[in-house]
Amino acid sequence: MEFIEQLKQKARGNKKRIVLPEGLEERTLRAADIILEEDFADVILIGNPAKVQEEARRLELKSISKACLVDPENHDKMEAYANMMVEIRKKKGLTKEDALSLIKNPLFLAVMMIKAGDADGEVAGADNATGDVLRPAFQYVKTAPGISVVSGAFIMILKDKKFGDDGMMVFADCAVHPNPTAEELAEIAVATGRTTQAIAGIEPRIAMLSFSTKGSAKHEMVDKVVNATRIAKEMAPDLKIEGEIQSDAAIIPEIGQKKAPGSDIAGYANVLVFPTLETGNIAYKLVQRMAGAEAIGPVLQGMAAPINDLSRGCSVSDIVNLVAITANQAGGL
Repeated sequence: MEFIEQLKQKARGNKKRIVLPEGLEERTLRAADIILEEDFADVILIGNPAKVQEEARRLELKSISKACLVDPENHDKMEAYANMMVEIRKKKGLTKEDALSLIKNPLFLAVMMIKAGDADGEVAGADNATGDVLRPAFQYVKTAPGISVVSGAFIMILKDKKFGDDGMMVFADCAVHPNPTAEELAEIAVATGRTTQAIAGIEPRIAMLSFSTKGSAKHEMVDKVVNATRIAKEMAPDLKIEGEIQSDAAIIPEIGQKKAPGSDIAGYANVLVFPTLETGNIAYKLVQRMAGAEAIGPVLQGMAAPINDLSRGCSVSDIVNLVAITANQAGGL
């Protein structure tokens, strides 16, 4: 996969520490072995070191010895992390006793390592539900400055190279927020632009999609996109953002110039921001299945540090690829 190989190469030049809290899960161990062999990230595995090493021997893994192993039940920063947790959540009534119990949970330990600066990013979810992965992240790492909403972007690799940048586009939000307000939609647009820069390595040309182009239809749903476009431009004047615009006008030059004459984005968009989760999710799945596109993600964006969630049905290569993406997110923050 050319794109992923490019990400790995980029990550090698600015190696980041990625924590994998599911350190005893077989696919995670196999992925960690590949990552360490290919040497594009430093891996922190959470799990009883003796058991991790035993599993590595059973699976005949060669490179796990290069990983940093952290025992969730017994490590030298347990007290310090627990104190940080209490400080962050004291208004919620978290006690030291509760914190010392929580910090033994690998998912909480992983985010506290990030919060303390001992890790740069996290990939989890092979053995845990999305809610369990994200809850500690929301509570302790929180969202990035100026961002209140977390969203999910997909990097779409299209067979037809005339779209986007040589067939590469970014779609959002396709995974997290059902019906964002205008302000939240603006934040999603800005976050997606930053994701496009950090991971895809291309200059974002962002289309704020609607069923209207430049006032061709009147509706409160159109108004939301118009307002979101204005807010996004104010938030990030360095980003190229166009809206409201229909999808055909966003990606087909002849239509774009007819419906939005003079726009340098219309017809050439490489980032599509959908007005709701349902539209984004439907669109990426249709493009994936009907156009044969490769959909890489979701890449969670808006967090103060890169924390990405896997499907519990993920493959070893899915984990390897998401670590490559997470490492590049960390390098781009």
